[in-house]
Amino acid sequence: MTAHTREGYQGTGPGAITPDGCAVERYLRLPVGREPDVVASAVPPGSSVLELGCGVGRVTHPLLARGFAVTAVDESPEMLGHVRGARTVCASAESLDLGGERFDVVLLGSFLVHSGDPEVRRGLLRTCRGHVADDGCVLIEREGADWHERAPRESRTGDGGLVRVAAADPVGPDTSSIRVEYEFPDVRWTQTFLSYRYRGDAFARALAGAGLAVDTVLTEDGTWVRARPV
Repeated sequence: MTAHTREGYQGTGPGAITPDGCAVERYLRLPVGREPDVVASAVPPGSSVLELGCGVGRVTHPLLARGFAVTAVDESPEMLGHVRGARTVCASAESLDLGGERFDVVLLGSFLVHSGDPEVRRGLLRTCRGHVADDGCVLIEREGADWHERAPRESRTGDGGLVRVAAADPVGPDTSSIRVEYEFPDVRWTQTFLSYRYRGDAFARALAGAGLAVDTVLTEDGTWVRARPV
């Protein structure tokens, strides 16, 4: 089943497909990664967390188990239908407006900050700044520096699948069309999406434009950073 998709985004395979090409059933199979550990290492225990693009709750549920108060946001009702124990909001993250409500932590994972649409990128950072407390922080997941060049590449996952980044084709200045294939013994999904590559100080300038600045890098590979309001 395929929902209305964003331009440049599509997905194939069984089950519901979200507007950005994600297969809901694929994410139900995806194991918990390092994200809960990254969050726990960067913010005080029990913080209130606004999770943008929560999907099926793969990160939401471990955060709840660790005592965080999570408001989980996703534009896909099919994704949100699998989230348990958190307050949920069905909305696009880039246009979210919770009426002045602020959080200790805003979580922007899944490389969403690399959206191929500049208006979406700006909207996401506005959402982050508009919903983070003045003494709070924004945790952002970035792509690796060479990810657009390292295609094709593939890796095994902890859920018995194979993830293959089959192509990263340039479609505009610093923007690539990324095609990812997910293969399991019983099923196959694909997702195609647009990814923007920040060069030089472009990421810092984008944050500054939203009133944010990085205060520390959280992981050795540089893909997770913590930003604060300025």
